[in-house]
Amino acid sequence: MAKKEEVLTFEVALKRLEGIVEKMESGETDLDTMIASFEEGQRLVKFCTAKLNEVEKKIETLADDGKGGTKVEPFELNAEP
Repeated sequence: MAKKEEVLTFEVALKRLEGIVEKMESGETDLDTMIASFEEGQRLVKFCTAKLNEVEKKIETLADDGKGGTKVEPFELNAEP
C-alpha cells in the first residue's frame, strides 16, 4: 500500500531539519549519508527562508497615526519602537 505523501509546510520542513541536525550531530552516520542529509537540509533551509520572507511581507502592524487613531504600516523586522 502506498504511503500518503506529506505536504511540505514550514512546520514539516522545520521538523525534518531538526531530525537531520540530530542525526548528523550523533556522529553515527557514514559520510555519504551525511552529505545527502546536508544537501536535503540546504533545500529545506531555502524553503523555510522563502516561506518566512513571504510571511514577513504579509505581516502588517497597527501604529499610532498621531491623531488618536491607528494606521496600517508594513512590518519591518528591525524597526525601532
